[in-house]
Amino acid sequence: HVQLVESGGGSAQAGGSLRLSCSVSGHTISRYCLAWFRQVPGKNREGVATISAADKIWYTDSVMGRFTISGDNAKNTLYLEMNSLKPEDTAMYYCAAARSWSLPLRPTEFEYWGQGTQVTVS
Repeated sequence: HVQLVESGGGSAQAGGSLRLSCSVSGHTISRYCLAWFRQVPGKNREGVATISAADKIWYTDSVMGRFTISGDNAKNTLYLEMNSLKPEDTAMYYCAAARSWSLPLRPTEFEYWGQGTQVTVS
């Protein structure tokens, strides 16, 4: 059974940076497509970035050039480096894992989810 635990959220000022981590247990991350989603109250969960088992990467337009997704196979951990943060990046951020890569990034395609970590930008 795959388990995901996010950390690294918190508060930042506009223009600042945060790095989110997602520790994965139960299976090696190299065999999964991994992604970061975010959600604000009253809105649908939005795909932010994804990385495939073959290191294909996709970003939603609003974070392109500011966010970087990466994985560390040795630590079995997924990261999201967030720079030049904007107030509109404020959301609960979730990591998720799926057995296959697909675009557009849809929450229904992902089988495993973390509990989320809050990011607040002011």
